[in-house]
Amino acid sequence: MDKGARAVLVAAMASGQGKTSVTAALARKLLRQGLRVRVFKCGPDFIDPMLLERASGAPVHTLDLWMVGVEECRRRLHDAARESDAILIEGVMGLYDGAPSAADLAREFGVPVLAVIDASAMAQTVGAVARGLRDYGPVELAGVVANRIASQGHANMVASSLREIPLVGWLARQDTPLPERHLGLVLPGEVEGLDAMLDRLADGLHFNEDAWNALPLLAPSAPEWQDVGRPLDGHTIAIARDAAFCFLYPANLDLLQSMGAQLRYFSPLADEPVPPDADAVFLPGGYPELHCETLSRAGQWQSSIHAAHVRGVPILAECGGMMVLADGLTDKEGRRWPMAGLLPGEVRMQARLAGLGAHARPTDQGPVRGHTFHYSLLETPVPAQSYTVKTGNGAQGEAVYRIGSLTASYFHAYFPSNPPAIAALFGGGAP
Repeated sequence: MDKGARAVLVAAMASGQGKTSVTAALARKLLRQGLRVRVFKCGPDFIDPMLLERASGAPVHTLDLWMVGVEECRRRLHDAARESDAILIEGVMGLYDGAPSAADLAREFGVPVLAVIDASAMAQTVGAVARGLRDYGPVELAGVVANRIASQGHANMVASSLREIPLVGWLARQDTPLPERHLGLVLPGEVEGLDAMLDRLADGLHFNEDAWNALPLLAPSAPEWQDVGRPLDGHTIAIARDAAFCFLYPANLDLLQSMGAQLRYFSPLADEPVPPDADAVFLPGGYPELHCETLSRAGQWQSSIHAAHVRGVPILAECGGMMVLADGLTDKEGRRWPMAGLLPGEVRMQARLAGLGAHARPTDQGPVRGHTFHYSLLETPVPAQSYTVKTGNGAQGEAVYRIGSLTASYFHAYFPSNPPAIAALFGGGAP
């Protein structure tokens, strides 16, 4: 039996402390030491996992006690403990923010917390922050990684303030931080020299190997995965995948394949048509608002999605995938671009966040869990077929539109939360 893996949940007191940079630096550093590294992301997120996949060399799955569920989280963690030497889980927001929080996840699975603290404007007070993070929950605190350290002397003051808490590592201030835009980090494929940047982060991480090696091992086990059957046997699902359509959970793709579907990728940005033999189409979210001109001129792609709709091919369009099906998309500069026109209405980018949070979508097979996160608004005369439900208060969430074989919404679904409902959406059963 495998010995297991050292595991930590990388958390902080708030967003913006450097969790992603520290997780990426630590993943790349451990990988270069010859260790097998697996990284997970706590909470709904598409962009951070892309960066962390580049840093670790392995797919990054989501862990979330509500959206993913306790048992699937447990299975993924124990599978990773069997297949790797180090497991890093990047937290979400502040350690105790949300319900469930990153702290809840750490306690559920007995994973110690590695606290990232931005020390750029403090020194000895880091010790007080670390104790507060440890004791409020409480959580088991593996140690601290101090970020944005000015000098070795500064690091020494921070270390002394921690007393019995280990300083597992520290990072100096970064001259070239990871670039960001309105939904988060810039996509890894768009960052020139990203691997060199990740190597520099790893080189700059002053790492206490003794403190790391003192961490307990997360024991592997072999829990059984749910048998979802093969309701999509013989189905070819065409999936838009490029810089405009890139918000894809690896677990969603894995589930479709485990249910028997063959996945075919195509690029609307390259004006590639929907494959003519597709039995279903999935248009995921992404950044269509950054590629309006190219998408507006993609006549072959637009004609092909209309033809698929006329044939009655099931089409699932999520967030950005829905935006490109409207009559027009007005970008943040106020310029309107014609889109595919399959969903009557207009999409307009907003300066402020228009939707955020965990939602559930009711279906005949039960709720599908997921989330929403968008800066645009859709104005449409099409009545909503149904609405998602906000998990925090049970209030009405995002509209779900049905036009023939098209299902469209701002809602991002986590497919494994309800495999029968997902199979039905893609033509594997009654919708």
